[in-house]
Amino acid sequence: MPNHDFDPHKELAEVKSLRTVQRRKRFRKSKLDRYRAELVAMYRTGASSQDLATWLRMKHRMKVHRSSIARYLRTLPEVVAKMTKSSAENTEKEI
Repeated sequence: MPNHDFDPHKELAEVKSLRTVQRRKRFRKSKLDRYRAELVAMYRTGASSQDLATWLRMKHRMKVHRSSIARYLRTLPEVVAKMTKSSAENTEKEI
């Protein structure tokens, strides 16, 4: 015997709301955020990702791979602005 209380629109709305919650990105704070200012300053000075990884290990007893540092720096707006500015300058020099 079918259930007469079934409302397909209501059921679909429940499913869609559940899917939006599941689809949301979960943001986690990076352990590199504590040293953001120092990392950016050293990177602007000319330090490589490997240099920064070594500095973190020596000064803060934090073991982080250089690729994680490079990926973290690419997400920061102050570093991205510098990268796009310097790449524009390089293309002007080539012309």
